[in-house]
Amino acid sequence: MNEQLILKNYEIARERYAALGVDVDQAVATLEQIPISLHCWQTDDVVGFERNVALSGGIQTTGNYPGRARNIDEVRQDIDCVTTLLAGNHRLNLHEIYGEFGGKFVDRDQVGVEHFQGWIDWARAHNLKLDFNSTSFSHPKSGDLTLANPDREIREFWIEHTKRCRRIADAMGRAQGDPCIMNIWVHDGSKDLTVNRFKYRQILAQSLDEILAEKLDGMKTCVEAKLFGIGLESYTVGSHDFFAGYCASRNVIYTLDTGHYEQTENVSDMVASLLLYVPELMLHVSRPVRWDSDHVTIMNDQTLDLFKEIVRAGALHRAHVGLDYFDASINRIGAYIIGTRATQKCILQALLEPLAQLRRYEDAGQGFQRLALLEEAKSLPFGAVFDYFNLKNNVPVGEAFIPVIEQYERDVLSKRQ
Repeated sequence: MNEQLILKNYEIARERYAALGVDVDQAVATLEQIPISLHCWQTDDVVGFERNVALSGGIQTTGNYPGRARNIDEVRQDIDCVTTLLAGNHRLNLHEIYGEFGGKFVDRDQVGVEHFQGWIDWARAHNLKLDFNSTSFSHPKSGDLTLANPDREIREFWIEHTKRCRRIADAMGRAQGDPCIMNIWVHDGSKDLTVNRFKYRQILAQSLDEILAEKLDGMKTCVEAKLFGIGLESYTVGSHDFFAGYCASRNVIYTLDTGHYEQTENVSDMVASLLLYVPELMLHVSRPVRWDSDHVTIMNDQTLDLFKEIVRAGALHRAHVGLDYFDASINRIGAYIIGTRATQKCILQALLEPLAQLRRYEDAGQGFQRLALLEEAKSLPFGAVFDYFNLKNNVPVGEAFIPVIEQYERDVLSKRQ
């Protein structure tokens, strides 16, 4: 796209927004400072490097598009490619199964910082900060229950695993001088009816209390709710109501995964309520087509509404943004770029909302005027601002990233057969 045209369109957009009291330059500067945590598991379909087995435990990946990363070097190679096509400085989100185990089997209650020192060093060299996740799925001891398991031996295995993951996250945060956000998600549930709902939730709360008792200043812990898991459809221990109460009572970060709620729910409706009671939010941005199908994030109403609510609440400083989908049906590098750019577009449009004027209308009880401006704001030239944002940061503008990814597929991905 012609650079002069991009700059001309940006100037026109800046004037249009300024007439509504919106500082476009400030919006661009703010967007540049919002890192998105890129999920490493999009590179290899959540296989990891522990046992090289397919994903299991209430979730699954679909598709077999050629070019899946087969080892850590290929994961890093793909992440390198992705970051060159994205404006801003981003983070990398790792699951525990992506450790450097040296070709040896290291069970999850034995994992340590040494298995991630290579990631810490690599991330520092590539100007990336790390986030982390414990991994309770795809393991012989996963079954239907992990941290909520009445079997003391199995439960303590997963408690020890999660404690060790928090220590790894703490080491990451200390090394990078910025807290590592570590997410805890467990698939625990039941395929059919249970008469022990209270029992399992009591056990889960006790397990989490034991895990979180260790004070670690280099990391922050967040916990993630779930609607149900595949094969665990009738009951989920770590439901939204469980974790809303847990996070509010323990002052813990709540993870909002946009695929983990009823299809009729708008996740954005939860933002203002949760922010009253929990310290921060972790956002796992995905796209449910039929429940938690983990399609690539796009700029749809659900994602846009989510970030509008964050901005309207003045809570950008209390929200951590990450991606969480694993689409193996298309080029995986393309999936990263589409999802990250869509997320950035939604954040930008939220930042460009003429919020001051909208609030004046609302405070004055001028409902017609408020609704009219909300509608007119939909057609304001935010696309010109997004083009400028990418140009300013020396990454492809518009669809110009498509041939770059096609070339990477020819040169790199096609050879992974």
